[in-house]
Amino acid sequence: MPESSLRRSADLGFGLGLRTDHYEDILAREPAVDWFEVLTENYLVGGGKPLDYLMRIRARYPVVMHGVSMSIGGTDPLDRRYLADVADLARRVEPAWISDHLCWTGVHGQNLHDLNPLPYTEEAVRHVSERVRHVQETLGRRILLENVSSYVSFRGSVMSEWEFLSAIAAEADCHILLDVNNVYVSSQNHGFDAVSYLEGIPRERVMQFHLAGHRHGAQLLIDTHDEPVPDPVWRLYEEAVRRFGRVATMIERDDNIPPLDELVTELEQARRVAASVIELEAATVQ
Repeated sequence: MPESSLRRSADLGFGLGLRTDHYEDILAREPAVDWFEVLTENYLVGGGKPLDYLMRIRARYPVVMHGVSMSIGGTDPLDRRYLADVADLARRVEPAWISDHLCWTGVHGQNLHDLNPLPYTEEAVRHVSERVRHVQETLGRRILLENVSSYVSFRGSVMSEWEFLSAIAAEADCHILLDVNNVYVSSQNHGFDAVSYLEGIPRERVMQFHLAGHRHGAQLLIDTHDEPVPDPVWRLYEEAVRRFGRVATMIERDDNIPPLDELVTELEQARRVAASVIELEAATVQ
């Protein structure tokens, strides 16, 4: 199947991250959410209450799996036990896709529990692409890689972040989860143009958007996922829809979790923004 056709067939609409605070509310009310993104590591178990809730919600909604522990950019060998557990969970819940982050999360077997950036070099492209290909062979499917927010850069980098991400997607033949908030945060921290980032990403590779909030630190923006989506990120989302068209979009909230209704209202804003941009683009073409 051509890449563009595959992306169109996988457009799930507008989703939320599945959070424990909302399990009962989702089952009782079935809110106007098209799909849910589940944090992979929360469900890598043989049973128990979280997995039971997930399977009940999965019976009513499509889901995607989103991980934080693959360490695809790391130098330790890929964790075969972890990948086997991810594959087992995927067989259970049949996600539309599986994603993780373009980063490294530990070294010498020690998980640092952070999404650490990589140097943007040809060597790193080859290293990460080889590991992505191995993961995809193990899982029997393409994965999505997400751009992370960053606060430091490497003197040895020889390309931009968007060139780096695009090169890996092409060499590994994987897809991209474009986190619009992360693009904005990193653009402010490193002084690059966020729209140039979007323009440098190949349209056919982007399968999902993340929208989230952040906080202002003393000198940097901090990607916290504990605030509503701010106006600058909404404006950048408009540019993303203009560039990539209809792409599955999700509101991400990892802390300071509000009531479900508040997130559904925010998700409706994403629907309106996307619809407005697409309608305007269609009218311009005509």
